[in-house]
Amino acid sequence: MAAPFTRVYRPFWRIITTTTSNRGVRNVSYTSQRWSAQNVKTAGAASPWALHGAVCVQRLPVVSQDRSPIEEEFMELMHKMELERSLLADHELKLLDDAARMSRKQEEDYDSDEEEDYKDKEIVTAQDLEDIWEQKLKDFQPALRSQGNDQKDASSSERCLSDSLILLVKKDVGSQKLWLLPQIQWQMGETLRQTAERALASLPDADLKATFLGNAPCGFYKYKYPKDVQKEGSVGAKVFFFKAVLSSHKHLPLEKNSFAWVKKDELQDFLKPEYLKQVRRFIMAL
Repeated sequence: MAAPFTRVYRPFWRIITTTTSNRGVRNVSYTSQRWSAQNVKTAGAASPWALHGAVCVQRLPVVSQDRSPIEEEFMELMHKMELERSLLADHELKLLDDAARMSRKQEEDYDSDEEEDYKDKEIVTAQDLEDIWEQKLKDFQPALRSQGNDQKDASSSERCLSDSLILLVKKDVGSQKLWLLPQIQWQMGETLRQTAERALASLPDADLKATFLGNAPCGFYKYKYPKDVQKEGSVGAKVFFFKAVLSSHKHLPLEKNSFAWVKKDELQDFLKPEYLKQVRRFIMAL
């Protein structure tokens, strides 16, 4: 009698085990079929987590930051070194030339024919140029480095011009009102970046234009809904953050107590600790 044997076939998509006995009985085990049935059952079940796309919009600094005392001293030192090592500028050479010409005119043997190069020409001396430039400087009014009371008005994006600001919005989460980065729930058929773009575009009366930095999320946060708003099969939300830089907007303050432009070191006054911990990982103080 022939000894029973086992043959194992391993195609890339399934494993078939065939056992043949001396009586010709064949038992076939379709591992792939059982695996497929389990996955269909899993895929059919709705996820208890809702997906959200969020955007971190930063307004970059408008003016340079104030120099520290050490920076002021270093700048003065470098200015002195540059002045000592530099050559005379064209304007300085013109000042010397004007002084030499005036000195020649005062000499007893002065000959006016020496000034043929300036004949029938309006002579503008270097001193005349300096007077014109001095008057233009007096008429020039530089932009303010700060906006006065707007420093404390968090709804204005024109505050703290030397710092980078982050946009926060106040959202209703159950019975609570929480400060969050702009976010909205993902819809079937769109990418997470498109969801983040829609979150920014859906802000009421904002009219913000921003440049998104890449297609991949820069951060992630997961939270559970309050028990009073949890529904059957809905536990919480998974939020994917994208970064963007403010490119243009209307220079009007947004609605107070609903929007806020805050510095990185002010986030702790608005965000919950766990949420703040995740947000701080991808926010740079530019």
